[in-house]
Formats: sequence, C-alpha cells, structure tokens
Amino acid sequence: MALVVTFRISAAGVAVFMALALPLPWLLGPLLGCLFAALLGIQLRGAPRLSQVMRTILGVAVGSTITPALFAQIDTLIWTLALVPPLVICVGAVGYPLFRTGFGFDHPTAFFAAMPGGLQDMLLFGEEAGGDLRALSLIHATRVLIVVMVLPFIFAFFYNVDLNQPAGAPLMSVPWQELVILAVAAIAGWRIAKFIGLFGASLLGPLFLTAGLSLGDVIHHRPPAEAIAAAQFFIGFTIGVKYSGITWHELRVDVTAGVIFSVLSLGVGAVFAVLIVQAGWLPLTEAVLAFSPGGQAEMAIVALVAGADAAVVVAHHLVRIVFVITGAPLVDRWFGRKGGI
Repeated sequence: MALVVTFRISAAGVAVFMALALPLPWLLGPLLGCLFAALLGIQLRGAPRLSQVMRTILGVAVGSTITPALFAQIDTLIWTLALVPPLVICVGAVGYPLFRTGFGFDHPTAFFAAMPGGLQDMLLFGEEAGGDLRALSLIHATRVLIVVMVLPFIFAFFYNVDLNQPAGAPLMSVPWQELVILAVAAIAGWRIAKFIGLFGASLLGPLFLTAGLSLGDVIHHRPPAEAIAAAQFFIGFTIGVKYSGITWHELRVDVTAGVIFSVLSLGVGAVFAVLIVQAGWLPLTEAVLAFSPGGQAEMAIVALVAGADAAVVVAHHLVRIVFVITGAPLVDRWFGRKGGI
C-alpha cells in the first residue's frame, strides 16, 4: 500500500512540474513530491530492485554516447580528470570541520559524511567505522538532493540552458534490433559487473558494455526517451523516500548539516569549474556538472537533458568515486591511529 501511495505522489509531482513548465519534471517532480510527503509524515516505500533496473537504462544511455570523438579530447581530459582528487580533498577539508565541530558528530560520522562518494559506499564504510548510519544516510541524501535541485534551476534560469531536450529518440523510431541489443547490454552488463564486485554495478556495468558496442559501431541509438524518463522517475523518488520517517531532531541537525555542506561543496566545485572554463578545457555545462558533488546517475541525467557530453561528465564522477572509495578508508584508519580529531 505504501508503495502505491509513493507512486501516486511521485506521479503527482511530475504533473505539477509539467503544468508549471519547471525543469526535469520526471526527476525533480517525484523527488520533491516524496520529500514533502515524508516531511508531512506520510509513510513511503521505495522499490530498490526496480530502481536498480532503471539505473541500467541510464548506464546504457551514457555508454551509447561514448564514441571515438571522446578520445579525441584526451589531451584536455587528462588535466581536468587530474583535478578531481584535489576537488575531493578540498570538499573533505570543508566538510569535516563543519560536521565535527559545527554539529558535534563523532569522528567516523563526520569523516564519511564529508566524503563526496557514492551513498551506499559511504554508508558501508561509515557503519564499519562505527558511524551513525541514519545521519550519514540523511546527509548524503541531502547532498544529492540539493545538487540535483539547484543546478537545473541555475542552468535554466541564469544560463538559459534548455533542459527540455529529448534525452533519447521516441520508442517507435528506434530499430527493434537495437532495442534488443540495448536491453541485453543493460542486464548482462549489470550481472557481469555485480559478479566481479564492481561498485555501482547497475550503472557502470551497462555503461562499459554499451561503450564497447558503441565504439565497435554495433549500436547507433540511445535507449528511447520513454525509458530514460522512467529511469528519472525511479531515481527521483528513491532519493525522496530516504526522508521517510524523519524526526524533527534529524531535520534540525542532520538535514541542516547536509544542506550547509551541500552549499559549501557546490561553492568549491564552482571554483574548479570556473578555472577549467577559463583555461578553455571544458564548456560551462560540462565543467559544472563534472565538478559538482552530486551522484553519478543524477549528474548523468542532467547532462543528457541539457545536451552536454554525458560521457565526459560521468568520467569525472567515476574518478571521484574511485578516489574516495580507495582513499577514504585509508585516511580514516590513519586518523584512528592518530587518535582521531
């Protein structure tokens, strides 16, 4: 019953966004609809398995944008990708004191809350280190929520970026043979990536497999627009549902800390983006999306609908996640040997 209510609220959010001609209705409508419902105390329920399936669609969509033209930019991308680790360090340096001193979180909670990595990975590492799992979940959900909400409105209303561009061709215009290949690539890529233990398997597995098919001239289309809209819908309400059952204390402390951290992180990312644009390495939209502390899936969606190079954006977020996943546990253990901060 709760899942049916969640779907209805999400659909209502899409309808409201469409009626008001607001950007990204299929993503932000469900997200904000479920957020407001959670704050009103309405019981919500996610569909994690189905949401994972929808992420495979997004992985295929990004993978299909990887063409030989991407590798023609390698001389520039080397420099921008090299700036991702310094970005992570700067974000962590801003976030840790905020959570530890400003809001009084214990060391493991503050440390893994300040790391702009994947939500599930930071929850896993934080829990193993003895952090507050619920606080980490709310803080990282808030980080993704704020980034996904703020950037589309900035692009649409300050830089006149058209966020209503079709992310794919209509279903009936994509050859059925390619639809079959894309579907097989989505499921097979996910299963293979999960089998070998790749993080973000439902997104990255299909992405890598589809990229190979695209580079091999096997496919020439993205998934249809209807499939990408469905992926946005499920990813949107999955974020909003994380606020279900929230208490006033959690709203006042955890969510407030997450909001402040998100704004500061966006500021840090903006500094890097400005430097990159000034150097002429990336256009504005790609630079901002590549250096914003949002989730891979959410930034990929915004890139697709904004007409940006989604492959370039996801490449930077992939480096960010790898750097955080490999480096954060080591740094945390070093802090532990030093007695923490």
